[in-house]
Amino acid sequence: MAATGTASRAPGPAALLVLAALLVLVLVLAPPRAAAVPSCSTVYGTLMPCLGYVQSGGAVPSACCAAIKQVVSGARTTPDRRGICACLKDLAAAAPAPYIGRAEGLPDRCGVQLGYKLSPNMDCNSIN
Repeated sequence: MAATGTASRAPGPAALLVLAALLVLVLVLAPPRAAAVPSCSTVYGTLMPCLGYVQSGGAVPSACCAAIKQVVSGARTTPDRRGICACLKDLAAAAPAPYIGRAEGLPDRCGVQLGYKLSPNMDCNSIN
């Protein structure tokens, strides 16, 4: 009975989860600036160029790296970074492990340094 619910998982939400995870990673590196906390839909939308890579691997598109850098530069305050982290954490909790693994490596592949790994167990309150 339990096996029937796990076989069919929509790739859209899982891919968004991976993108969100990438955003959290990028979020930590953002310089502090005053701005409103971005919505999860904004975060996911910005990271959409990374979806194909997160789902299938291969070469990381330059548009994906540009999106990660945009998210990082937009995370100007601690509340911004924590809000983005919360969005990515929720996505990571629903994404398949291979998506999370690929998403986790994206900042490195794009030359962005992060101080933590993407995970459904991230403590977003520890992000400054």
